[in-house]
Amino acid sequence: MAKTNPVSPARLAAFEILLRVEDGAYSSILLAQKEPELEPRDRALCHELVMGVLRWQLWLDRLAEYYTKRPTADLDAAIRLILRLGLYQLRFLSRVPASAIVNESVNLVHHARLRSAGALINAVLRRAARELEVDPVHDIRDPLERLAVGTSHPVWLIERWTRAFGNEETEAFVRANNRAAPVAFRVVNQRASEEQVIAKLRVSGTKVERSKIAKHAWRVTAAGRLLSDLVASGEAYVQDEASQMVAEMLEAKAGERVLDLCAAPGSKTSQVADGMNGGGIVIASDVHAHRLRAVRGTAKLHNLRNIQCLVLNGLKPLPLKENSFDGVLVDAPCSGTGTLRHNPEIRWRISADDIDDLSSRQKQLLLNAAPVVRPGGRLLYSTCSVEPGENELVVQAFLENNINFSLVDLPFPSSDTIPGAARTHSIVRGPVHELPSGGADGVRGQMHSYADQEAEHQTARPLEGARLWKHIAPGADQSIERFQQIHSSSSAFAVVKGRFADDSHSSLCQRLTNGYRRISFRDPCALLVRSIRPRPWVRPTLTQFAAR
Repeated sequence: MAKTNPVSPARLAAFEILLRVEDGAYSSILLAQKEPELEPRDRALCHELVMGVLRWQLWLDRLAEYYTKRPTADLDAAIRLILRLGLYQLRFLSRVPASAIVNESVNLVHHARLRSAGALINAVLRRAARELEVDPVHDIRDPLERLAVGTSHPVWLIERWTRAFGNEETEAFVRANNRAAPVAFRVVNQRASEEQVIAKLRVSGTKVERSKIAKHAWRVTAAGRLLSDLVASGEAYVQDEASQMVAEMLEAKAGERVLDLCAAPGSKTSQVADGMNGGGIVIASDVHAHRLRAVRGTAKLHNLRNIQCLVLNGLKPLPLKENSFDGVLVDAPCSGTGTLRHNPEIRWRISADDIDDLSSRQKQLLLNAAPVVRPGGRLLYSTCSVEPGENELVVQAFLENNINFSLVDLPFPSSDTIPGAARTHSIVRGPVHELPSGGADGVRGQMHSYADQEAEHQTARPLEGARLWKHIAPGADQSIERFQQIHSSSSAFAVVKGRFADDSHSSLCQRLTNGYRRISFRDPCALLVRSIRPRPWVRPTLTQFAAR
């Protein structure tokens, strides 16, 4: 039996991870599991190869088809992956010699026990190394297909986003999806002071700068080893800026009761609990008990004793006392189309039917969460999707069926004025509608000014055909470069619940839409609602959180 030449650890690890991703695994999880086995340089190359191949999969397949004169779908999965790996290195990694790429790729074929394909791999990659000017997009005439192949996205997604957001915004968005995301983190207040942690990082050579997106977030501009050590000790937590911004919107305070309905793996849960300075209580729930283990682990590491875990199915009526919580977070399961920088394989897995199914589940989650919000409380809905069907349409359906909830202003500065933010459309905002006392229980333009009053509830007609949002094309200052500066993004909505006495349909619509604004960073989307519920509220004890 012929001897098999060894394959470099980085390339072998990347190949094995990509094979498992083909079977449905997630690259981010597999990369994290593989890290301890690799040296730092191999770890970096492995990460680059995995993420690069997944991001540029369609473009690489079209390039492979140009050389092989056959559809890549007809090739064995392992051969297809070896071609993608080799072509990616030839076209995107300038420091690796072409001869080394070809040799390593042939060695991978032998490792996979597919020696008969060695000649094909060798011939294709040697020719590709000589013809670096070949562009698989060159002969495509259809503009949408050209953009799809050129940015390596499914054509149906390009068509869908173009209809929803327009050509300019779609192109900027899909090009941003193929750029590496910056690393962001926050300091865990229960473990360390922000000032001391940032000082230690800078002394160690790690370059950090304060985020322009989230109040307590920091961006790493030049990495160092110390950050990993701080994360391991619980003093810092790596978390995207948009994710941090969503948790900040809830504005949970010490002494309050908060429910995180879809808590796992616990990033937002732990941030909310940490921001409450150890006071109050955060109920972290999830439908799967094993997923809550990660939440418990983070709570222990961060010294967060105010987190309690509870297995719940949010798609069914919640076994919790009504009016029990000051804040409820519904970070709903979604298509993840706003996280393609981190999870590029998602673009090759989802379908339009998946989005429709998720939308119906998201509506049910929000509907089931509403009753447990106390009078004057806050309900925050978020996704990491850019799809209107998972965001605006879910919001609209909720408001049409919950007339005692309405949108309120967001508790952070107007994001279209933040330099470097990926603003994808303008703000739609009517004038603040100042209501007289006794009109709608003190509803005003800012969420902090809502009175927590107990008023007799009057029914009002549903919002039939009410348009609660409007998409506006990007302003002239929009540029692709601005999308490079934020790796994840957010759309935000705010809602208030009030009493409507003898309101006409048009007046009701005006009250729900005046003061409404939508700010988009594109991942995730958030809906913030405030409840002024007419039912009496009695502060529950801990035992009352159990199922009745």
